[in-house]
Formats: sequence, C-alpha cells, structure tokens
Amino acid sequence: MWLNRKDDTPVDELNEQLRIAPAITRELLSAVIAHACVRFAAIPGDAKTRVNRLIDAGALTEAALALVELELPEWKLRRLLFEDGEWHCALSRQPLLTFGLDELVEASHEVLPLAILMALLEARASGASPTAMAAVPQVRPAPSCVVCCDNFS
Repeated sequence: MWLNRKDDTPVDELNEQLRIAPAITRELLSAVIAHACVRFAAIPGDAKTRVNRLIDAGALTEAALALVELELPEWKLRRLLFEDGEWHCALSRQPLLTFGLDELVEASHEVLPLAILMALLEARASGASPTAMAAVPQVRPAPSCVVCCDNFS
C-alpha cells in the first residue's frame, strides 16, 4: 500500500473521502495537496501562487486542473465527459494515440473537480512518482534536415 509522506495516511483513505464527498471544499483540496502532491512543495513560487489564488477565488475546478498540470507533467487531460449525472475524467500519458493503445487512468464523480482529483490520485498510484519519471530515457529531437544517402538503383 502506498503511503503519504507526513502522517502516513493511505492515499486510499483520501480517495475514499473524495468519492463520498458531496461537494468540493477548500479543506478537501488542501488535504489532497498536503498528502498526495509530493512535487507541489518543490515547484517555483509563481506556480504555487497561481494554484493558491485559484483556490482563494473559489475556482476549484481550475485549481484541480492546475494541480494535474504541475504534479503530473507527463500526464495530459484526455477526456472530460458528463454522462448519466456523473463527470468522467480520463488522463493519458500519450493523448495522441488511439484509445486502445494508450494507457489511461479514469475516475468519475458527480462533481467535476472531485473527478479530476480522483484521476490525479489514480495516475499517481499507477506509477507516476518522481522516481519513476527519472527512469524514462531521454531522446534528443531529430535534426531539422534529414537526407537519405542510400543508392536504390
């Protein structure tokens, strides 16, 4: 079981709190930041200020999306869908691939920011830790001009 940093509360408990919450609150969003956002403390002040201003303004959906962007830079929002009274949020590592080939994490809730935060926790649990990101090989971009020198005659 993956444990949080400060008080060793399981993320599963936080995910359960999000699942049963009837609405998003600043306190709940702050709990997600404190217990599941390991990169948030190390990011530059401007990015933190942006998230904190969104929270203070009550723009909690935008704050949840900004957290996904800051906390999981390799994951992108793939789909937001409202169906049968629930928001479905899907995050993807490679959003340009077709659905069958892409690794998705999905979450759903009646409240949009809660669905986004649940997807963030799901992506974090699927191995999106900072140490896992360091293991990804870096590839240099191809030169702008490539010439084929093979003789096909």
